Amino acid sequence: MQRIVIIGTGQGGQQMAASLRQEGFQGEILMLGEEPGLPYQRPPLSKAYMANGNAAALLLKPASFYERSAIVLRDGVRVAAIDRAAREVVTGDGARHPYDHLVIATGARNAPPPIPGLDAPGVVELRSLADAERIRRRLAATRHAVVVGGGFIGLEFAAMARAAGVAVTVVEAAPRLMSRALSPEMADWFLTLHREMGSQVLLDAPVAGVLAGADGRASGVVLADGREVSGDLVLMATGVRPNSELAEAAGLACANGILVDATLATADPAISALGDVAAFPGPLGRPLRLETVQAAVDHARHIARRLVGGASAPYAAVPWFWSDQGKAKLQIAGLLTGADRTVVLPQPEAAPVVLLFRGGHLAAVETVNAAGIHMAARRMIGCPLAQLEAHGFDLRAAMKAAA
Repeated sequence: MQRIVIIGTGQGGQQMAASLRQEGFQGEILMLGEEPGLPYQRPPLSKAYMANGNAAALLLKPASFYERSAIVLRDGVRVAAIDRAAREVVTGDGARHPYDHLVIATGARNAPPPIPGLDAPGVVELRSLADAERIRRRLAATRHAVVVGGGFIGLEFAAMARAAGVAVTVVEAAPRLMSRALSPEMADWFLTLHREMGSQVLLDAPVAGVLAGADGRASGVVLADGREVSGDLVLMATGVRPNSELAEAAGLACANGILVDATLATADPAISALGDVAAFPGPLGRPLRLETVQAAVDHARHIARRLVGGASAPYAAVPWFWSDQGKAKLQIAGLLTGADRTVVLPQPEAAPVVLLFRGGHLAAVETVNAAGIHMAARRMIGCPLAQLEAHGFDLRAAMKAAA
């Protein structure tokens, strides 16, 4: 294998290139990305960057890293097509880039709801550094922000805005916050936390449209039940959809992402996919797509080992997630999908620890500001219920006993 092309210059794409070199790959590496600039971290955009505006601190590696590692990075380049028969990537300028192996790391994009008024000035989204720069400029003059969506991004932004003295209303269509990612018990804890921060939180409140004032600027939102929520900035944080169009046009199987096998390879042996755009076999036998930095990084490392070392072991990294909301650091180890039993461990003057089980084994653990328990949880995922029960559900004690 002489030449590997990576489509996407986000954290997954950057890790792919770096891991190939770490595994000893000596051939050519070409990274193609539509976004201008060097690869950077996205998680701080809704938190630290809003506070300090330091874009340089977001960079994953300096320009010298790519030069030193002989990684060719071409930013601001749109990939128009994948020619599988010729094993070439076609860019928007008509150039054709041959590959021996192609890695698709195109990530995901925001998925605003189909409602009127989204084009009004004052309606913003947060996905890229450019988005964050626009919001940061506007935030100083914002009196009341309406956050549409009670997921990680929306709530991180809400906590940051409240700390900056901005009034906030969070509008969530589901009956609880972070409903796809969290247990009801932990979601309730965060609901109380955000209300204590001073945010108004409306649940079961789908948005029907964006309101506009006489000047045409956004002045809030109208809910499906007719209620109006006023605000001079409206953040749409309603989830994402995978950027799988290139793969679909190339004839690769897609279903809410690019379908890959347990080694993260597509049906075309010359193409792999990773990160937000990859749908890989999940714990219940259904394709699973994870929208997290850690999954993208772990995927990249796994693919690099397969391409360079020939390893064919299935991808089996324990997924873990985090979200910083004010002073609360939420950490999740494992996946709550299909959980059939919940054990809540109250903590004195702190958030509870929530253990979720599936089929008699530990499936996920949720903690807040409890790094030690979280680290133990990442090692104990899959542990039998009876083994943990014997230690009073003390994960660290069970881990030491099993060592």
